[in-house]
Amino acid sequence: MSIRMFNFRAFVLVGLVTVTMLASLVQPATAGEKDKIGRIIAPVPLNLKGKSHSLVFQGSYLVNAASGCNDCHTNPSYAPGYDPFQGEEELINTAHYLAGGRHFGPTLVSPNITPDSEGKPAGLTRAEFIQLMRTGHDPHDGHILQVMPWPIFRKLTDRDLSSIYEYLRAIPHAEPGP
Repeated sequence: MSIRMFNFRAFVLVGLVTVTMLASLVQPATAGEKDKIGRIIAPVPLNLKGKSHSLVFQGSYLVNAASGCNDCHTNPSYAPGYDPFQGEEELINTAHYLAGGRHFGPTLVSPNITPDSEGKPAGLTRAEFIQLMRTGHDPHDGHILQVMPWPIFRKLTDRDLSSIYEYLRAIPHAEPGP
């Protein structure tokens, strides 16, 4: 075998190994990994009684690691002195976590998506929540949501949306911030 052929084969082998290693770095998280991460990153105590722990933790993963729900539905998003966009350490504003109140122009305000007195996030049943996330139509008034990125969420699976709903059922009720 010539040195040129050996170098070519070695180059191909190194390339294949490198591609395989890089591909392993971008594998999607498994359900078990999402459960573990979701349990760790939930910024508020969770009421797990009568709820699927797996759905709650996967919902926490989607809400807190993948979707950025806090950015629009918590006002202000971060505790004073803990805003990562100001170069500070991150600490979520747990007092008003997902309670809405963020203004988008003169007429749009993010809704409170914490559980109501009946334990329903934003006062929605699971079916209403999934329908809202798929269509953008608010079942309370029929309007199409203008700021909520529902066209992105509509692409999630029913299990993903149910996980988000179950997580929202598990968080404490909160009132909007100032």
